[in-house]
Amino acid sequence: MAAKKKASKRKKGSKRKYGPKAQKTVEKTMRARKKGTLKSGRSKRKVKSRKQAIAIALSEARKSGAKVPKRKKAAKRKSSKRKSSKRKSS
Repeated sequence: MAAKKKASKRKKGSKRKYGPKAQKTVEKTMRARKKGTLKSGRSKRKVKSRKQAIAIALSEARKSGAKVPKRKKAAKRKSSKRKSSKRKSS
């Protein structure tokens, strides 16, 4: 009996996480940030943070239908700290 070889799980061609449309959106947004014209959501304050600028660009790209991964969900907080602070002192 000949031993069968297992199929390797290695990827031959890696897929892109972000599409070219998303890249263009990020480029435009970063230029606007450097220029000082990039504003945040409701408050319309100037964006100074690089990370915030990228987050704004990716959300805009998602809305326009570009290939962008889904947002990561925020981790849930443990409610044990709140319970201890609500105790009545006697």
